[in-house]
Amino acid sequence: MAQTLRFDGRVVIVTGAGGGLGRSHALFFGSRGASVVVNDLGSSHTGEGASTRAADVVVEEIRAGGGKAVANYDSVLDGDKIVETAMKAFGRVDIVINNAGILKDVSFARMTDEQWKLIFQVHVDGAYKVLKAAWPIFRQQKFGRIINTTSAAGIYGNFGQANYSAAKLALVGLTRTLALEGKKDNIHCNVIAPMAASRMTETVLPPDMLASLKPEMVTPLVAYLCHESTAENGSLFEVGAGFIGKLRWERTGGHGFPNDKPLLPEQIQEKWEVITNFEDGRATHPDSTQESMEGIISNFENVSKEEAPRPRVVSEDGKVDVEAAKSLSFGSDSFKYTERDVILYNLGLGATRKDLHLVYENNDSFGPVPTFGVIPSLTSMNSVPFGEILPSFNPMMLLHGEQYLEIIKPFPAHGTLVSTPYIVDILDKGKGCVVVIGVKTTDENGDDICINEITVFIRGVANFGGKKEGADRGAATATNQIPSRKPDHVVKEKTSENQAALYRLSGDWNPLHIDPEMAAVGGFEVPILHGLCTFGIAGKHIFSTYCNNDPKNFKNIKARFAKTVNPGDTLETSMWREGNKVVFQVRAVERDVIVISNAAVELQGDALKAAGASPSPAAAADGAATAGAFKSDAVFQQIKAGIEAMSSADRAAQVKKVKGVFQFEITNEDGKTATYYVDLKNGEGSVGTGSASSKPDVVISVKDDVFVNLASGKANAQKLFMSGAIKVKGQVMLATKLGDILNANKAKL
Repeated sequence: MAQTLRFDGRVVIVTGAGGGLGRSHALFFGSRGASVVVNDLGSSHTGEGASTRAADVVVEEIRAGGGKAVANYDSVLDGDKIVETAMKAFGRVDIVINNAGILKDVSFARMTDEQWKLIFQVHVDGAYKVLKAAWPIFRQQKFGRIINTTSAAGIYGNFGQANYSAAKLALVGLTRTLALEGKKDNIHCNVIAPMAASRMTETVLPPDMLASLKPEMVTPLVAYLCHESTAENGSLFEVGAGFIGKLRWERTGGHGFPNDKPLLPEQIQEKWEVITNFEDGRATHPDSTQESMEGIISNFENVSKEEAPRPRVVSEDGKVDVEAAKSLSFGSDSFKYTERDVILYNLGLGATRKDLHLVYENNDSFGPVPTFGVIPSLTSMNSVPFGEILPSFNPMMLLHGEQYLEIIKPFPAHGTLVSTPYIVDILDKGKGCVVVIGVKTTDENGDDICINEITVFIRGVANFGGKKEGADRGAATATNQIPSRKPDHVVKEKTSENQAALYRLSGDWNPLHIDPEMAAVGGFEVPILHGLCTFGIAGKHIFSTYCNNDPKNFKNIKARFAKTVNPGDTLETSMWREGNKVVFQVRAVERDVIVISNAAVELQGDALKAAGASPSPAAAADGAATAGAFKSDAVFQQIKAGIEAMSSADRAAQVKKVKGVFQFEITNEDGKTATYYVDLKNGEGSVGTGSASSKPDVVISVKDDVFVNLASGKANAQKLFMSGAIKVKGQVMLATKLGDILNANKAKL
């Protein structure tokens, strides 16, 4: 242990030293060689009464232990008398500990002027009076140590203590200034926020907690800060129950607005997420007025350079100069994320504990679904000043129409990304306008990571002289027609009722997706799911089905938001492979509405080698492609092979005998659902994925493993039906022919 810290020859004034913290401080300094002035008026914790006994008892305790001490019974408002006591008894003053305090708890509405003034008199005026008398002595002897006492109420506020918390925070400001003014004369001033049992806390804390909050666990910090060897100055500490922590100010990176033009509250609203963001890696900790101003001045200079000269986009007659809008530059936003953020995003898209590559940071393939690229662009998109580029703008009239995302480089599992927005185009559609916002995102090395293009439709802003159609930008503007054949792959996934509540934690805080009242204002029965969440779920399905969950195989994705999705909807992603492109659409099954249309993913890398070109004519005709990671897929492959191996006459005979269209809803162990059909009613019969071209006569819902056991002869269909393991809708009796179909087409495994 380090050498014992002694205070021999030092004189300490402790106010409010008759009990609690003050008593603990006085006894400790007395035991370490200091001469102590024990000040206590002897009043209650609320300031009533007076008695000399409290101070006298502590003085006797110090003297009994071999120390030196004198009592003082003056109010702290007579601080000069307290200091005079020290000078008469010991000839000097080295340390002042302002500990005296009272409570007058009352709600602000019921507070009287007297209750307000009394608290300030004891805590603030009292500290001032004692220090004012001691300050010339400190300066002359070139040494002084001061401890002021604030509280958690002063730092954070507390109900019913407006007077107390205001006074206590005032002591923090006093401490900071005295630390600056006294530094040259070796006068150090610090402030503590203690939590300890005292005459004040014993009225508000339970006995068991009071027992753990010994004043003796606060005093050692006070002693250390007052020692001549300690350089700490102007600091604030929380202390109690064995814990000691230093507090500091923190300020967000904020946002700088042009200083040569009027600032509108709407501009602040648009930038609010940036202004209040402590997590983007730009937060600072100013420790002085100078440091605070340096940050503001630096921002002033940067904004001035960025914004001047700035072209005018909207003319006085309401015309929009689109080229001027495209030339505008906007500030960049930093986005810092960790593995936790990646996992949170993937969970928001419905990833489960079995998807280790999406939810377990130590998995070799761990990383985000590529659609994660939309997340760092959210703040940048919100920072575009629509009021500056459009003749009139109402945020409630904005609809997110399309999203394009190009992946240039796979996302690392953690890092800091920088996104910069720009205007791609503004189109005049007659009843409204289309604004396309681009966002370029780079990594910490400045390398390009991804590009987003967000297309928004704004109702009511039109006829401003713009073009109706934009330029061809390749995949970002491509029209993705759904092929006439059945889907090559279909994946169903039921969203959770809590999906929006989880997804919003990735950064899209729009209350439309969580607050029923805001949803009602928007005309929705319930808070709707984020369009970008649906976008991500579809992207996840394609990522798994065609890219082997390897981001190097995923080039870009584009989608149009056709309808809203309610949390709890089942989303059905139907996919068609067309060369290096997967055209897809998403349907909300229960409501039978297409929610994402005109959508496609471009593949690259090994996905091109693995999947080949377009499906063969035979596969295109009957849609008999695999449905992803389902064991039952092999069963349907064999049913298909069995039908194709039959002669035309035998196939026709089987169709005539069965006369039914079967649809199978297969759910695998990850909770994902694939749809298959067996059509033994039309033509010569067919087998494929997705829904049949004609309405099914019977729909059979069963788990993947159960269906495989049934097909391989390991399970009895009747027992499975009776136990509820197989569910049947439609013509139940037709389902009894299922066994014949499996046997006739050699589907046993």
